Amino acid sequence: MGESVAEATLTSWLKNLGDTIEADEAVLEIATDKVDSEVPSEVDGILVQKFFEIDDVISVGQTIAIIETAEEDTKDDSVAADTIPIENSAVASIKNDIEVAKDLLQSPAPNEITPRFYSPLVKNIAKKEGITKEELHSVPGTGKNSRVTKKDILDYLATRVSSAKTIAPQNSVPVVVADNPVQTLSTSTGQDEIIEMTRMGKLISKHMTQSVQTAAHVQSFIEVDVTRIWNWRNSIKAQYKSREGENLTFTPIFMEAVAIALKQHPMLNATIEGDTIRIRKNINLGMATALADGNLIVPVIKNADQLNLSGMSKQVNNLALKARTNQLAPDDVQDGSYTVTNVGSFGSIMGTPIINQPQVGILAIGAIRKTPAVIETSEGDFIGIRHKLFLSHSYDHRIINGALGGQFIKTIKEYLESWDVNRQL
Repeated sequence: MGESVAEATLTSWLKNLGDTIEADEAVLEIATDKVDSEVPSEVDGILVQKFFEIDDVISVGQTIAIIETAEEDTKDDSVAADTIPIENSAVASIKNDIEVAKDLLQSPAPNEITPRFYSPLVKNIAKKEGITKEELHSVPGTGKNSRVTKKDILDYLATRVSSAKTIAPQNSVPVVVADNPVQTLSTSTGQDEIIEMTRMGKLISKHMTQSVQTAAHVQSFIEVDVTRIWNWRNSIKAQYKSREGENLTFTPIFMEAVAIALKQHPMLNATIEGDTIRIRKNINLGMATALADGNLIVPVIKNADQLNLSGMSKQVNNLALKARTNQLAPDDVQDGSYTVTNVGSFGSIMGTPIINQPQVGILAIGAIRKTPAVIETSEGDFIGIRHKLFLSHSYDHRIINGALGGQFIKTIKEYLESWDVNRQL
């Protein structure tokens, strides 16, 4: 786990007692606040003992399970006995159960479907969605030896739901052919759909509700002229992509401005702990990222104030790609000290985001728009077309007053509007 991760929840065992396990093969799945991860075995062997059940919270460093290997133990027998408290008789019994199970699998009873391996995760999804064993057997698998993966069963469910909607008559009562269904996908009117919240959705809901109940939210707004940045980026983006192999977006520019403003206003880079305030030494910027399923995740750029613009761009692009491909590690979403969200990517000109606890502020960046503006010159004022956006700053009024909240985004505005157009990357 990442160095800032202290614990995780066991969400699924992928192996049962007595199962043979190969090195690097996943044994169980765990989850932190937002990221799911598989825990692989470090050795070849047989799973002989589990110390935790599903939904148990495990601290980093605790022993989760014991795997018996075929290698001889070179350590002292007394040490081995203390380390692996498994009775020989229990191991022998497990091995005997394995042989019996193998015999049963090799000799299926007449008229029965040939046994097929399904991971506990796939079985849980099937049970939750009311899929019978016969129906599960018909799901095509793309994994090794035609094994049904999580993606296979989710794709099958999407197809099944789509087909059900197509053939279901109006005002009909759905007929469920499954054991112990946990929910129906439509109401008796045939018009509404009932969807259970995902685990991530439940966590986000709880986290946001807790934030609103904890922090005294207040907002400040400011308009920023980013015409200089707009023109500068257009002039160097082709050269940058040719050299670096990736696009230079506006996000790393804004992240750099926020990091600089946090150094000038360290109270915004803080957390509240009871009646005390902890001012964070490291500036770790959270970058709110929308996922394909509609959920939101916040990967963190560590020590953002120590990165140049090129390094910031690489961090932004890398974390965004890992988020979209579900490859974020637990440490990628931990230890943020301030969060930035780009509501402009969906066309919004401003927003009032909820603070990501235990932080004390969050910045929303609105869409860049071409607007008519009064331009002051030594020869008088005139109207011109400028590229502008709104910054929306939500902050915790328990320790951040309106003056400081406003000064913070004013610092960002001044940095962006005075952009050096001769800057080289």
